Amino acid sequence: MIEIKDLHKSYQMGSNSLHVLKGIDFSVKEGELVSIMGSSGSGKSTLLNILGMLDEADEGTYYLDNVPIKNLNEKVAAQYRNKFLGFIFQSFNLINYKNALDNVSMPLYYQGMKRAERTDRAMHYLEKVGLAQWATHLPSEMSGGQKQRVAIARALASDPKVLLADEPTGALDTKTSYEVMDLIQGINDEGKTILVVTHEPDIAEMTKRIVNLKDGRIIDDSVVNQVKASLHV
Repeated sequence: MIEIKDLHKSYQMGSNSLHVLKGIDFSVKEGELVSIMGSSGSGKSTLLNILGMLDEADEGTYYLDNVPIKNLNEKVAAQYRNKFLGFIFQSFNLINYKNALDNVSMPLYYQGMKRAERTDRAMHYLEKVGLAQWATHLPSEMSGGQKQRVAIARALASDPKVLLADEPTGALDTKTSYEVMDLIQGINDEGKTILVVTHEPDIAEMTKRIVNLKDGRIIDDSVVNQVKASLHV
């Protein structure tokens, strides 16, 4: 599903160049649930931005579902993001003046889907995350956990190949974090490929594989015995 070879990325900082990714080799098979860990400055956010087609590597190759991701203009990159990827953010990134149903159906509008079909599909995914009764509520009327569930429903609505979750529990308390991870584990059990960027070891242990980054390199990549979030919910 994801194949990265010898990935390098540098940023110009005044007269100096900061080498952030230093030859990353990384692959993810369909259906995996992988966490990417590392301290601030390790390169995990840069790697996620490249995976999400929000940035491009200086060197190396990136294939997503056998499609080479290289030299994309913004229009094509946006089309590929819409086709291949669903995003879950720490800050939820919901539109405050739109209700849950409209937030979830938003990506489908950009796919050209008709309104009735958008509404049906958005409602289906709100039901899936346990928020059907909150369809007409605004984000300001919801808890952090509910907002993240809406964000997960939105990410799933366009049926992406891969879900990219950037610190999905970072703004949540422990109990709510485990509830969100229980939902993510359930989605993965249905076959969805998911990458979770986190700095929290207990969250990483709820995935099936942990990749550790340090100073722009992968220092460890291990399959782990997954801790079921439902045991803590």
